[in-house]
Parts: sequence; C-alpha cells; structure tokens
Amino acid sequence: MSGATLTPTILHLADEAAKTPYAGNGQLVLACVLGILTVVVLITVAKLHPFLSLMLGSAVLGAVATVPPADIVASFLAGFGATTGAVGVLIALGAMIGKLLEDSGGATKIVSTMVGRVGPGGLPWVMAAIAAILGLPLFFEVGVVLLVPVVLMVARRTGLSLMKVGIPALAGLSVLHGLVPPHPGPLTAIGLLGADLGRTLLFGLIVAIPTVIVAGPVLATFVDRWVPKHVDSPVLVGASTTTAGGGSGRDAGASSREPGGYPASPGDFEEPLPPGRRRVGFATAIIAITLPVVLMLIDAITKLLVTDKENGTRKVVDFLGTPVVALLIAVLFCYIALGLGSGMTRQQASDSVGASFPPIASIILIVAAGGGFKQTLVDAGVGDVIKDWATGVNISVLLLGWLVAVLIRLGTGSATVATITAAGIVGPLASTLTTNHLALLVLAIGCGSLFFSHVNDAGFWLVKEYFGLTVGETIKSWSVMETVISVFGFALIMLLSTVV
Repeated sequence: MSGATLTPTILHLADEAAKTPYAGNGQLVLACVLGILTVVVLITVAKLHPFLSLMLGSAVLGAVATVPPADIVASFLAGFGATTGAVGVLIALGAMIGKLLEDSGGATKIVSTMVGRVGPGGLPWVMAAIAAILGLPLFFEVGVVLLVPVVLMVARRTGLSLMKVGIPALAGLSVLHGLVPPHPGPLTAIGLLGADLGRTLLFGLIVAIPTVIVAGPVLATFVDRWVPKHVDSPVLVGASTTTAGGGSGRDAGASSREPGGYPASPGDFEEPLPPGRRRVGFATAIIAITLPVVLMLIDAITKLLVTDKENGTRKVVDFLGTPVVALLIAVLFCYIALGLGSGMTRQQASDSVGASFPPIASIILIVAAGGGFKQTLVDAGVGDVIKDWATGVNISVLLLGWLVAVLIRLGTGSATVATITAAGIVGPLASTLTTNHLALLVLAIGCGSLFFSHVNDAGFWLVKEYFGLTVGETIKSWSVMETVISVFGFALIMLLSTVV
C-alpha cells in the first residue's frame, strides 16, 4: 500500500470526465455559476442543511449543462462513494483520537502542565502552543469548549486581558483546523485533488507555525487595543453568574488575588478524578497527539531522501506512513495508553470510541456530498472550460484556488463547503502542477476557506457567545484574526512556491 496518493479512486474518476462536453463553454460556465449559487442560497437563505444543498446544487448544475438525469445521478454517486471511502475513514479515526484524549484527561493534562510552568508574560505564546497541539486531533468546536474555561481562568488569575490570552488560543485552533490533516478540510482537498498527504502535512506545518505566531500573540497586542475586554467585565459566558462587581460564582476566590499575582498551579486546571481513575502523563498525551503526524512526516521525508521505491526501508516507512495505517496505530495507542492507562474499563474505553461517531456523521456526509458535486462538475465538462480559461489568462493556480475559496467562504460561511467547492473548480488544473505545488494548492484553498468569518458562520457565534462579546467586538477580534490567518498564510504559501 502506498501513501503517495490518498485517493487514487477519485483521481481515476476525475480522469473519466466526459470526452465530449454536453454543452458549449458559455452554458457550462453558467451551469457552474448557477450550481454554486444554488448551494449558497439554500444554505444562507433557505437555511437548508449543506448535505441537501450540495445534492440539489449538483442537480441544478447538471440540468443547466444538459447532462442526462441518469448521468447526473451516476456522477454524483461515484464522487460521493469515492470521497467517503477515501476521506470518511480518516475523519473517523481522527475523531476517535480526539475523543479518547478528551475523556481520558489527556487534553487537560497538557494544558495544566504547560500553563503551570510559565509566568504571565509568556502566557499568550503558551496558549498558542497549547491550542496548536490540541488542534492536531480535536475539531475546532471541541477545542474551543476545552480551552475557553482555561482562557477565562488564566486571564482572571493573571490580570491579562481576555484578548491577549484568547486570540492566541483561537489562532492555534483555527490554523491547525484549516491547514493541517487529519482535519476534514485539508483531508477533503487532498482527496479531491489527489495531493500527497505527507508533503501537504510537511508544508502545512511550515506555514502554520509562523501564521499562528503572527495571528496569535503578535496580533493579540493590537486586538487588545480594539477590544479591551477583561474577565471581570459584566458579560462573559465563562462567568455567567458574574455580577457587575466582577465576582464570579464559578471562581469566587479570583477577585481576591493580589494585583499582578499568578497563583495558578497545574492542579488548578484539573478536574477531580472519578473513583478508580488515574491521571494521564504529559508525555503520554503528547505522544498520542503527535504519533500519526510523526509517522506521516517520516514517510514524507523518506520519500524526498530515498528515491528508489523498491528500497526495503522506504517500503516499511511508506506503509507505516500511509494515513489510514498511521491513524489506526495512533488510535490503538490511545485506546491502550489513554483509555485503559487512565483507569477506564474496556467497556468505558469502547464507549468513548463509540461516542466519537455521532458528531462526525454530518461532517462525513457533507464532505461526501461535496465529492459528488465535484464529480458532477467534472463530468459535465466544466473542469475543462476552467482549465482552458486559467491557462489562457496565465493566472496562478494557487491564487485561483485561494480566491474561489474566499468567495465561497464569504457567501456560505462554511469553511468545509468553501474547500470542497474550490477543490472541485480548480481540480482539472491539478495535472499541470508538480507534486509539491499540488500540496501547496491544498493549503492555498485552506487559507481561502478561513477568510473573514462573519455572521453567516457558526464559528463566529460560537466565539461571540463563549467570550461574551458584542457582534462588533467579535468582528474586530475573531473576524480580523481569521482574515490575517488567510492572507498571511497565503502569502507564505506563495513564497514557499518559489523554492519548492
């Protein structure tokens, strides 16, 4: 089994695009525009679920392109099935790791250890690092839920403003969510474009680290001036019992801290253990998170250094670095070291794994429907029109992918829909790119999918409510941060494209 390509089936399907277009170029472009508009309007105006919106968008696209109804159904189902098989398994395995990390107390252990060892001056940087580490296996929403109580406690006990602590944490989560597999967005783009996962992961980390720094601790200094929010402000979700005087029913002793004091200790962030349970070690939790990433990175680096595909070492590393294998190994490690190792019974550990499935069902269906939409677009002949146009005007494929993702993101508010749609539109241009630049195209689309989150994005309201902000304050903090991530990250990608 080779880890060079995540989804050969999807690539094969893309190669099967209709040899004779069903309609002229103008009609095919119109079909593409109307198909995308259908998805946008159904999601934003009709409030229809993205899964159904993508199905109906595929139908409109095919109908306007005069594709026979039976062929529309066949194309959609082919793309749906191929994407489910390629991406769905990886999303499920990643969710298992995140759930075991959460239920075992491993995530809390990472937070308590790292926060408890630094002073107030280093906290913005530590919060960014914690969020980036936890952002590897956890979905964005789960990471927010886990980190917000810590952000509030740290801000309260140190006297730091909420933005100086919160923006770095949000930046770490968002960057990892948008750029680094095994998150659904990057995985979907990798699958639809046929990119190499190992190289995408390697380049993603290269781009992610400086982007987290700039959009996190550095930007937080400016956001703090625009949104001077403190934990003893009258309205905060994390302190819903807070009175105008600044006391909190959740942490009554916080208001009596000494000015500038920092009494937090690692134990302050850890919940009491249930009977029979043990605390997970910090090293164990870190290994659990980074194991699949390390395996895939070793595979990517080995491919660059050992060009002989028949080399014995490369074959072994290639197998272990295959995404499904790497994530499966990590799940088994987490089951034993985090689940059973924390004192869970076998049944409790199994239940924890099972509890990871319901939250991702909708994500997998949306991703798979996006694969169906993409295949309908390709089979209708739209891909060839876009390819010819992009070649004729000599526009950068990376820029085109970023711009399309930005437009869909602004219209739908969904990073996942933006990623799927953009990957489908620029997919026919993938054959013109090198392996390295194809990986960068995945990242460019990922950056575009994060651009300016606003009121049509569920994440916007999640941040607003959890941090107790007004709509204006959320725009000046969260929306600005997302835009900085998108623009700065894309600038780094363009720079990287000149040397790889």
